[in-house]
Amino acid sequence: MNDPTALARQHFMDGVVHFEASRLGEAERCFEAALALVPGRPSVLTNLGATRVRLAKFAEAAPLLRQACAAEPGNADAWGHLGTACAELGLLEEALGAFDRALQIDPDVVEAWSRRGSLLREAGQLDEAAACFERAIALGADDPLHRYYLAAVRGDTPAAPPREYVQTLFDTYAGEFQGHLLSQLRYRAHELLVQGLQALGPRRYPSVLDLGCGTGLCGPLVRPLADRLDGVDLSAGMLARARETGVYDQLFEADIGDWLGGAQRQDDLVLAADVFIYVGALEPVFRGVADILAPGGVFAFSVEALPDAEDFRLMPSLRYAHSQAYVRRLAAQHGLLLRAVNQAPLREDQQQPVMGHYIYLQRT
Repeated sequence: MNDPTALARQHFMDGVVHFEASRLGEAERCFEAALALVPGRPSVLTNLGATRVRLAKFAEAAPLLRQACAAEPGNADAWGHLGTACAELGLLEEALGAFDRALQIDPDVVEAWSRRGSLLREAGQLDEAAACFERAIALGADDPLHRYYLAAVRGDTPAAPPREYVQTLFDTYAGEFQGHLLSQLRYRAHELLVQGLQALGPRRYPSVLDLGCGTGLCGPLVRPLADRLDGVDLSAGMLARARETGVYDQLFEADIGDWLGGAQRQDDLVLAADVFIYVGALEPVFRGVADILAPGGVFAFSVEALPDAEDFRLMPSLRYAHSQAYVRRLAAQHGLLLRAVNQAPLREDQQQPVMGHYIYLQRT
């Protein structure tokens, strides 16, 4: 096949097949080959840009998609993918503009409404975000997930997030989560929570349980105090990273509330560092921890701070905040003595510190 146009078409079609089969590396190479033969072809630019968005190569995708939009202003797909790339690059205004253009061309693109709503939520434009999520739901978007988004911007508080939301969130970002948390969000909850144990007095814990262990940030810090250390988390991707630390004796993949309800064990220390922001109502957790905590055992955890007028609230950040009054009431109901409460930032959000309570309870 010597005809460059025909060869480019073949590369393009092969790329589409690979893309639809989620063989993204192969798709990228095919689209690159097609573009080399027919530079500037909008369909190739769009598909190569879309592939690089899927590969999280946002900085490489954006110029291609800008070129495709300039060459073919009526290309809703190109505008939509450009919006996604710009959103991931932190280019809020360009991202919103791209989604607006996509929706002007095709007002029934569910993903564009959803992503636009998320950007407006992050920008604090909650009423406009709600309208976007309502439109996405009307067009058939994932109902439990988008109703959770809608609740966050409408000021409603469901008892728990959709399980799939938490699982997908952490499975998707397991590889980059720890770096993002520590470097960009300046997360320190794991360090401060373990440091606070020292104020309870010197002690060694025969059995420690790390609830919502994630990638294992608490593990190396608490291991020197533990004869045995186990972890439980909903995300398989997170657990794979935790396993790489080599500090856990056993790891369990499960929802922490469900898992605690059936756990047959006794622990001397249960930790939950910045976990309850993805839980909501804490009654099942407290009930489960009270069942497994040994006499004199410690339950140490952090919560995002909330005034005592409420028990807990879903914030626009899609995270839950909990009040001290709520925690104290649950502790009393389950025979747990409040030993200490420390106040300090958990992390940053929009470069502003998010205050938390670091709480230490003890089984009487």
